[in-house]
Amino acid sequence: MEISKGFRSLVAEAEEQIQSLSTQEASDKCEQEGVLLIDLRDIREVKREGKICDSLHIPRGMLEFWVDPDSPYYRKEFDSVDEVVLYCNKGWRSALAAQSLMSMGLEKVSHISGGMEQWLADGREIDAPPEKSIVSINT
Repeated sequence: MEISKGFRSLVAEAEEQIQSLSTQEASDKCEQEGVLLIDLRDIREVKREGKICDSLHIPRGMLEFWVDPDSPYYRKEFDSVDEVVLYCNKGWRSALAAQSLMSMGLEKVSHISGGMEQWLADGREIDAPPEKSIVSINT
């Protein structure tokens, strides 16, 4: 299988069209009324690594459906949202997702450059993953 454009090109093109935020800018923005921080990572990533405090987890594959009021999957969390800030692990999925939401007509959408990896590298706080319970088997 041959492709004419790889994911790095797609992400680079998206980043030319969207607003990328530093972790500090994202933190400041998310303290404002009407701003929703969305974690696009796979549920396994969230369970393994935790998530940024007060973020809403939306699997990447469901984002457009959860945002669209005409979708049967629409989530009421968006009723009072004026702006969304997206993040994933490295900032790749969130860049593409921000571009997709902009093509749906959302004007106030951005993503965290570098994603969760950058958030952690900058020493920012997260909600830790739940502790796994250890089950012992008596023999």
